Amino acid sequence: MTNDQTPQWGKPDQPGDQQPSGQPQQYGQPQQYGQPQLPYGQQPQYGQPQQPYGQQPQPGQPYPQYVPAGPIPRDASGAPPLWAPWYGIGFLDAFTRFWKKYARFDGRASRGEFWYWFLANAIVTTILFGGYIAGMIAWAASSTTVDEYGQSTSNGSIPVVGILFLVLYFVWWAATIVPTFALGWRRVHDANLAGPFWLISLVTGIAAIVFGALESNPAGAQYDRPDGQPTA
Repeated sequence: MTNDQTPQWGKPDQPGDQQPSGQPQQYGQPQQYGQPQLPYGQQPQYGQPQQPYGQQPQPGQPYPQYVPAGPIPRDASGAPPLWAPWYGIGFLDAFTRFWKKYARFDGRASRGEFWYWFLANAIVTTILFGGYIAGMIAWAASSTTVDEYGQSTSNGSIPVVGILFLVLYFVWWAATIVPTFALGWRRVHDANLAGPFWLISLVTGIAAIVFGALESNPAGAQYDRPDGQPTA
């Protein structure tokens, strides 16, 4: 009985040892276990639908997702839409475009748009403030008399010309604060920098010169907002 039972007790152990040892081989086989993961792990197949939108698999080229399809459109006069930068712009076009994009902080501004506006602003500011100085000098010369004892007296007239130029100067300054700030914001966008970098120019004027001289970076197209925007 004992001898019969021992083999019977051991017999299940032999096939039991073989079956469990065989099952882990089927479970642990890399080919069988890994096959269901192949479709999931194939990044090119999973990411292909996303490449036309964001091209995430190419971290070195993040900007194509923001670049409009094809070149920037232009109208019959050769002007690009307002959401786009205008490379090779002229002086008068830069002046008028500055006012058309009065408070637009999206998009980009070329170096031509930036520097031609600052040239125009310098000219107008010089004329207005210079007119104020000249008017005050002329008023002082005409309203002041010197008697025979060397004492100067004023006739009490109002410096109308000087005050007029001063008022115009402050009107111009107030009218150009917002668009000038927006232009600088778009200029740093054109260099592929975030707009808040322009705040540095409020602390030091040299920063405005540096930002204005930065070369254009195609990656800055990420700041363009072409959908639903008016054209120039």
